[in-house]
Amino acid sequence: MREACKTASDVLEKICALIRPGITTKEVDHAAGEFMAAAKCRSAFLGYKQFPGNICISVNEEVVHGIGGPRRVQYGDIVKIDCGVIRDGWVGDTATTVAVGVIDPRIQRLLQVTEDALELGIRKAQAGRRVGDIGAAIEDEVVAHGFSVVREFVGHGVGKKLHEEPQVPNYGRPGTLQKLKPGMTLAIEPMVNMGTASIRILEDKWTVVTADGKPSAHFEHTVLITSGEPEVLTWRERTVSK
Repeated sequence: MREACKTASDVLEKICALIRPGITTKEVDHAAGEFMAAAKCRSAFLGYKQFPGNICISVNEEVVHGIGGPRRVQYGDIVKIDCGVIRDGWVGDTATTVAVGVIDPRIQRLLQVTEDALELGIRKAQAGRRVGDIGAAIEDEVVAHGFSVVREFVGHGVGKKLHEEPQVPNYGRPGTLQKLKPGMTLAIEPMVNMGTASIRILEDKWTVVTADGKPSAHFEHTVLITSGEPEVLTWRERTVSK
C-alpha cells in the first residue's frame, strides 16, 4: 500500500503540473494514462463500472467524477484531480484541487477550509476511535466557515479494491460507526461546496455538479491506521498555504 500510494501521489503531482489555461481536460486525462504507464501502474478508475477516464477531472461547479473531454481550462478556474492507481495488486487513491492562476478570494478560502478539514479528519484516524469521529471533525470545520459537505458521496476503505468497507462519511457524530484498528487503510476525502450541499448528476451518468452552480473543492489522502499517529500514505505538500 505504501508503494501504491506513493506512486499515486507522484502521478498526481505530474498531472497537476499540466493544469494551465487552454489545455483540455481530455489532454490531461491522456497524459495521466502515459504517466501511469511510465510508473508501471494502471488506472484504478478506467473501466471501473464502465468509467471511461484514467482520472476524474472536475472543473469549478463539478464536484467529482468528471470525465476528460473538450472543455478547456480557463484562468481563474479550480480543477479537481482524483487519481487512483493499481500497482502490484494494491490501490493508491488521492485527490487535490488546483487553482489556475489567481482565483476569487472566496474560492481560495473554500480550498483552504477543505484542505484544513481533511487534516482535521486525518488527526482523528487513530486506533480506538471510530469512523464517526473523522466525519464529525470534517463537518464541524466546514460548517464553521459557512460551507457545506456533500453527503451523497463519501470516503471509503481502500486496499486490494478501490472501494472497501468501511464507508467514511464527511459528516456524523463522534463515537459512532466502526471502530478503527491498526492496519486499516482509509481514503478520507472531503467534498465541500461553497453554497448548497445539494448535487445532481449530469447526463453522462458520472459527472457530479453542485445544484446551485457554485464551486466545489475536493481533497483526498489514503491514511494508514497505526498503533500511534495516523500515517498519510499519499503525503504531499499542502496545495493551499495556511
